[in-house]
Amino acid sequence: MTVVAASAVVGSTATGTSEATPTTAVEDTTVEGTAERVHLATWSTEARPRPRSLARTTKGRNKAIAFRLLSRRAWSHDQFRCLDSLWTKESNWNHRARNRYTGAYGIPQALPGSKMSDSGRDWRSSPVTQIRWGLRYIKQRYGSPCGAWGHFRSTNWY
Repeated sequence: MTVVAASAVVGSTATGTSEATPTTAVEDTTVEGTAERVHLATWSTEARPRPRSLARTTKGRNKAIAFRLLSRRAWSHDQFRCLDSLWTKESNWNHRARNRYTGAYGIPQALPGSKMSDSGRDWRSSPVTQIRWGLRYIKQRYGSPCGAWGHFRSTNWY
């Protein structure tokens, strides 16, 4: 990244500090008895803008995992929209979500949560395990995420 700066100082010179090393050219000119110094400098730095991650939050990471796993099943982007709506309502994509009334657990709100253990021993803490289990459950029971979302909209459960 290169920054070019110019300043005009009448009657004196200005000094300052910078972490980057400037390359300076000084030009003296006289305008009707006034000494004017023009400082031109170019700074270089090795700093680069930090790339923005689309999945900065836990919710964003969990959605990215689900999108990748859903795509592997050759389900369309429309199916992901249905899944997003469904699991946003159920758990807001929180892999530690627990329904205090029913005991349903995780992103897909499995009831009981221990049902997810057939997808992995880490079902309590792993979004990947929970999402794999949830997608398999949806496929077996409703055929697709939009089928599950349609059922949820009519009954308020899936």
